[in-house]
Amino acid sequence: MPKMKTKSSAKKRFKVTAKGRVKAGQAGKRHGMIKRTNKFLRNARGTTTLTGPDEKLVKSYMPYSR
Repeated sequence: MPKMKTKSSAKKRFKVTAKGRVKAGQAGKRHGMIKRTNKFLRNARGTTTLTGPDEKLVKSYMPYSR
C-alpha cells in the first residue's frame, strides 16, 4: 500500500493535542483591528480547539498526526 498524503497547509496551521483534539489559531486577527472591539481582541488571543465537525475534516487532512 502506498503512503497517504498529508495536506501541507493543514500541518502548518493545526496541531493535534494529547487527547486528540485539534488546536488552531484564532480567526479574525490578520487585519482590521481598529473596527474590532477590545473584548473581541482579548478573547481572540492565543489558540482555540476546533468543533467536532471541523475537527473531523482537519484530521482527514493529516492522517499520521494522531
